[in-house]
Amino acid sequence: MDDNARPHKTRLVRSYIESETIPQMAWPAISQDLNPIEHVWNMLGRRFAGRSVQPGTFHKLQQALLQEWALLLQQAINDTIASMPRRCQACISAIGYHICY
Repeated sequence: MDDNARPHKTRLVRSYIESETIPQMAWPAISQDLNPIEHVWNMLGRRFAGRSVQPGTFHKLQQALLQEWALLLQQAINDTIASMPRRCQACISAIGYHICY
């Protein structure tokens, strides 16, 4: 699954995916409700925004993000993934298909 971002659509990436026979799902670019990684990034972003001191250099930014990533609870990530059937069903109920916009 990718989000149809330009880097995912390059010839090089498509060629690699085909050569490795990686299965792909049809997935629209505007489907944040059904993409668990978007929710995980959001959790990380909220943690990072809550820091009392924002990093002033790239190295400090990198270290701060790694620290916050390490503090994310695995259970919260698991819960996000486990919510997928409910999210898909909500979309199917709302519009009759698994894609929500």
